[in-house]
Amino acid sequence: MKLKHFLLIGILTLGSFVNAQEVKKNAIEVTGVAEMEVEPDEIIFSVGIKADNKNDLADNEKKLFETLKNAGVKNEDIKFKSMYQNIYSKTAKFSKNYQFKASTKSSLSKIFEDLNQKWVSSLNIAEVKSTKIADFRKAVKINALKAAKEKADYLLESMGKKTGNALEIVEIEDYTSDMIMPAAYKGRASNIQMEMADAPVDFSFDNIENIKLKYSIKTKYEIL
Repeated sequence: MKLKHFLLIGILTLGSFVNAQEVKKNAIEVTGVAEMEVEPDEIIFSVGIKADNKNDLADNEKKLFETLKNAGVKNEDIKFKSMYQNIYSKTAKFSKNYQFKASTKSSLSKIFEDLNQKWVSSLNIAEVKSTKIADFRKAVKINALKAAKEKADYLLESMGKKTGNALEIVEIEDYTSDMIMPAAYKGRASNIQMEMADAPVDFSFDNIENIKLKYSIKTKYEIL
């Protein structure tokens, strides 16, 4: 009885192995790719202010908040980052750095124009984003998976075969620029006072390059 039992297990194991080999052999592996360009709707700025003493620094801080408020920036979108005191400098001994978020409702040109002041030490574009980037990523990945399925369908159809169940799906992130500052702005906004001395630049959302998303999905389908 034990011998028969072992033989039966051996036959079942061999059968499972043969089936696994057949599934592996009768499968097609393809990669689908999808891309999308997304219009940004949010910009993160870094701004520095300076003063000779603490009282003047406090006054300049009030001016900064008032200027940003007039341009459509909310107080909750302004974040304190750092404060610095230079005891060796004869002027501008105190400085503060902030980050603020500007949306499409904000007037970027007004922000750059109104902050062209002696008490503003720098104004940088730190980040360009989209508030709906998570939804756009999902859409691109779904399109990549659909592209992989379509590719498997027409390849197998040319052989008189059909696409079966998906055996494997692997996500590959090729490229995403949702956290990268567009090239059009690089080197342009490192210092507002230097920029204002040059030819006028259209600092609007219309002048910002789109965020680029690209994803690949590698899939394996059963061949019927």
